[in-house]
Amino acid sequence: CRRRDTSVSAIPQLLVSTILLGGVYALIAVGLTLIFGVMRVVNFAHGEFVMLGMYLAFWAFALLALDPYVTLFIALPVFFVAGLASYRLVMRPVIHASHNVQIFTTVGLSIALQNVALVLWTGDFRFVRTEYYSVVVRLGATAFNVSQIAAFAVAVAFTAALFAFMRWSYTGKVMRATAQDGQAAGLMGIDTDRIYALTWAIGIVCVGVAGVLLAPLYPVYPTVGIQFVLIAYVVVVLGGLGDMAGALLGSLIVAAVEVVGSYVIGTAWKEVLYLLLFIAILLVRPAGLFGQRGAEQLGT
Repeated sequence: CRRRDTSVSAIPQLLVSTILLGGVYALIAVGLTLIFGVMRVVNFAHGEFVMLGMYLAFWAFALLALDPYVTLFIALPVFFVAGLASYRLVMRPVIHASHNVQIFTTVGLSIALQNVALVLWTGDFRFVRTEYYSVVVRLGATAFNVSQIAAFAVAVAFTAALFAFMRWSYTGKVMRATAQDGQAAGLMGIDTDRIYALTWAIGIVCVGVAGVLLAPLYPVYPTVGIQFVLIAYVVVVLGGLGDMAGALLGSLIVAAVEVVGSYVIGTAWKEVLYLLLFIAILLVRPAGLFGQRGAEQLGT
């Protein structure tokens, strides 16, 4: 009876932890979904841009004593420019190539970024420890630290702004039109190359911002992006490729699997749970929860 009472009392904490974690995962997954939905490119270097965002937050904190949430304002232009540069140098030549060529290109970019980080900053684990790192907020039967709340709030605000941009802005509508039919969009006078560049840059900004938000919560090292890109893949497949609303729901489901699985089984099993969930999705419903709707649903 005592064990059952303990499990019941843990439900509010597990629920809150799922929501807080799912909000940050959503920002990572939405960036990957946006790139795939418009460009039809699976970015295997997605996690490495998360890693770079975490390093930006770490070095800004270590060298300039900048709070990670102040670093966000630096991250926005930095990753937008990095996104445009990586598109022009790496993705533009292969944007109309076969999927195999695109996959090998993004995998190569991923390996290159990992090794550049390893050469520049070694493989040591680094940490961002702010003054409020250990501050715990208690609300009823739940407890969480300030960094979790701040990361969730910023991630939700950024994701909502991206949804509003895709839904109501003229550029967002042009991006959705390009996603629906790139050839027809080109015939209507839309500069699809410019739209692809903008899409890639916005997707990179999303993961760069997510990396800055994650830096106070996780250790920073050159291969840290692998665990987050695995989560993003599971979320995107679970929610339906190219479906941003599905990515939000998928983020909460994956966060719930991690939180509940870590509580019941142990944190060492969370990667196994991701893979089992990924395999189950592919076997039972390969098109995801919302099915393969197509890019015309992007941003709706």
